[in-house]
Amino acid sequence: MKPGAIDADRRPFVLIWEVTQACGLACKHCRADAQPRRHPDELTTAEGKRLLDDASEFGDGQLVVLSGGDPLARDDTADLVEYGTDAGLRMTLTPSGTASLTPDRIRALADAGLRRMALSIDGGSAAAHDEFRQERGSFEQTMRAARATRDAGLPLQVNTTVCAETVDELPAIRDLVADLGAVLWSVFFLVPVGRGRVLDPVSPERAERVMEWLCDVADDAPFGVKTTEAPHYRRVALSGGAHADGDDRAAGTADDADGDAGPSGGPSPDGIGRRLGITAGNGFAFVSHVGDVYPSGFLPEAAGNVRDDGVVDVYRDAALFESLRDPDALGGKCGACEYRHVCGGSRSRAYAYTGDPLAADPLCAYVPDGYAGPLPDQSFGADAPSAD
Repeated sequence: MKPGAIDADRRPFVLIWEVTQACGLACKHCRADAQPRRHPDELTTAEGKRLLDDASEFGDGQLVVLSGGDPLARDDTADLVEYGTDAGLRMTLTPSGTASLTPDRIRALADAGLRRMALSIDGGSAAAHDEFRQERGSFEQTMRAARATRDAGLPLQVNTTVCAETVDELPAIRDLVADLGAVLWSVFFLVPVGRGRVLDPVSPERAERVMEWLCDVADDAPFGVKTTEAPHYRRVALSGGAHADGDDRAAGTADDADGDAGPSGGPSPDGIGRRLGITAGNGFAFVSHVGDVYPSGFLPEAAGNVRDDGVVDVYRDAALFESLRDPDALGGKCGACEYRHVCGGSRSRAYAYTGDPLAADPLCAYVPDGYAGPLPDQSFGADAPSAD
């Protein structure tokens, strides 16, 4: 099922469940600000199964991503995958690159019905990746897990964070993604939440050049490319990028569009010729380890809790979610932009910088013709020559 075929008022394309915040890594960008131990109030196995039952009410083939922390810090992860699969959900997983991700566990997850494994690579070498992940040996463990994923017959997705520290690594990471036989490269543009608040984002101008480069990558690569928290990728493609014709490789196919953060890939036509994407609360929802329901893990404003409210009801009826699905409610230059119905800007980044999820996205360099209103503060980020 393609993103454009989904009525985003009724169901998300992607539902992320952060099953735990526990993780053995201390990555510099970690949204969850992960901890070594599991939280005593995280959803139990029984509560998690009730959540999966509720998620199945969205409709057949609902995509669910088990995330963290490290979801393998729980010993019931394979059981949850199997339960969700039996409930008609498409279950995927974003584990951490640690010693817990053994070939035996990967095979058990595949046997339980897992549809995809997403692994993070944030450097083109062991030195660069391990420095970012703050764990020596993480790169080699991730490479072994990627090979074991392929051996188990599971499609592999690679997730990469774009910030000042990693942007020059992108060409080398692109080559790794191809060498590993991944089906999708999900490129996440930093939102300053969790530990990521101490990192430097790229500048809006550099982000624009990276997106132009990604359009070129998507044109030639044997894998799909999508962006996360950078819906301006659609504008870049539509205004002359490699995928102005709407080639779905810019966003990945329907099965390609899962990830550990709100996927917001390139343009994908819907059944009546409009183009739309996925942003926080609009085709995307996130359930925290303690059951809070957010528009995105990067937009930590709760609209309910699954212990009290059904995730379907929160997604469809909560005022916060409804406002995020109305592009005409956007403020500043995003509200005036002719691309607001296909882009809309990162609502998570707007919230992180201003406290208002409907404000303009400060990472976007584009100014609509004739717009004379206030501009977001863009005095941040690092600039450098574009990737090549």
